[in-house]
This record gives sequence, C-alpha cells and structure tokens, in this order.
Amino acid sequence: MKQRPFGITLLAIFALISALVAGWHTLQMLHLVPVFFGPVRFFTFDLFGAILWGIMFLIYLWVFRMLWNVEPQGWLYVVVLATLNLILALVSVLGQTSFTEMLPSLLINAIVLIYALTPNVKNAFGMPATR
Repeated sequence: MKQRPFGITLLAIFALISALVAGWHTLQMLHLVPVFFGPVRFFTFDLFGAILWGIMFLIYLWVFRMLWNVEPQGWLYVVVLATLNLILALVSVLGQTSFTEMLPSLLINAIVLIYALTPNVKNAFGMPATR
C-alpha cells in the first residue's frame, strides 16, 4: 500500500462529507428529516430522487474507501462522481427543490472536483499532470 499524503487524506475526508450530504438529501427526499431552506421535491416523485441520492451515498462511501487506500482508480471515480453529483443537484433544483437546499451539495462537490483536478493530487495517484 502506498503512503497516503495529506492531500489524499483531505480528498478522502471531502468524499466522506459528500457522502453524508447525499445521505441527508436521501432522508429529506423520503421526508424523514426536516427541510430547512425550502421545498424538497423531485419532479413530484420524491421516491425516485431518494433512490438516486441513496445510490450516490453508497458510491461515495465506496470511493472514500478507495481514496483512503490510495487506489489509482479512486481518483477517476471521485472526479466522475463529483460531476454526477453536481448534475443530480442541478436536476433536483429543476425538479422543484429549492436552490438553497441543494447549495451544500453543490459547494462540497465543486470543492471535491476542483481539488481532485489539481496537479499535486493527480501526481499522488500517478496520473500525468497536464499544464
């Protein structure tokens, strides 16, 4: 197993936070936890939104494990998953969820995506850093 640099530990922690946010949105779509900033709906079919957010939650936990173990495919999965989570959050906003309710998900996933694309993080996973 490779030595885990601080940057990879930080990325893994961000991935875990993203998983928690996705889990929170899952519970909100199931109407099990309170909604603070506005309505939470997914095109009037909240169960489908809960299923999608639940899948993102589980995948983010899996990616967290890969990042924690510094597996090279973890970098690719975190980039793809952060992008998919950003798209899902925007689709949720289009589906009548308030923007302020999706803001934590948008911010955390944007931070994860930007940080994962920095040259030092790519080098830690053995990816070529482009200029």
